[in-house]
Amino acid sequence: MTPLLVLPFPAIDPIALEIGPFALRWYALAYIAGILLAWRYMRRLVLDDRLWATQPRPTAVDIDDFVLWGTLGIILGGRLGYVLFYNPAYYLANPMEALAIWSGGMSFHGGFAGTVVAMILFAQSRGLSIWTLFDLAGCAAPIGLFFGRIANFVNAELWGRPTDVPWAVVFPGAGPEPRHPSQLYEAALEGALLFVVLRILSHRFKLLQRPGFMAGAFAFGYGLGRSIAEFYRVPDAHIGYLSGFLTMGMVLSVPMILAGAAAMAWAARRAPATP
Repeated sequence: MTPLLVLPFPAIDPIALEIGPFALRWYALAYIAGILLAWRYMRRLVLDDRLWATQPRPTAVDIDDFVLWGTLGIILGGRLGYVLFYNPAYYLANPMEALAIWSGGMSFHGGFAGTVVAMILFAQSRGLSIWTLFDLAGCAAPIGLFFGRIANFVNAELWGRPTDVPWAVVFPGAGPEPRHPSQLYEAALEGALLFVVLRILSHRFKLLQRPGFMAGAFAFGYGLGRSIAEFYRVPDAHIGYLSGFLTMGMVLSVPMILAGAAAMAWAARRAPATP
């Protein structure tokens, strides 16, 4: 069935700025914007005394210093995760290509794992609560996810399955079929909606006072949103469907959902900090 309305893909050059041999891509700008805005948001959280009561938290200087650690965790973990989870055979045959981050190929689940390692090392070096640092990063992570998914749309990658919905998009390189703009679905679910939910939990219910709860809420919310979006997204061509409708994205999200639910239950049973 042909949809009544098909949206043409906007002609957006993946390169935002080009000066001689230097090319700045929207994908890189998305990472930069996500990291900088997440840093500023984490700073605002630690400076707001109303959210913490007597719960110890990092200082603004700690957050400033953590940015470099977190950035390395995101980039190194994201690339390593993509290499190992999504195309190990290719990179085993072409090992130098694993370093070509500019050519695309980042895994959120790998970036998540890399950031966790960076947070553990940083918290131990500063004598900070690991769970509180997890909570702060979880509150801010949807900002980066939102910009990352918008960049996926600009790059016309990770497109959705064929559909006849009125907002279907014909993506260049994806054939003539109108498709779900699944990148925008993920930007809405993993980015905007998850950010709003976490902000309500942190500001209205003051759940930063229960270390581990916000981190669990982020992991649970991301895993759930990603699993929903996977029903509309075409899996990577070299992986395909693992079994029936099951995709690699769903498989990697299940541990996050389970771990997130366990962290929330554990944090909810703990007594909040007292004077």
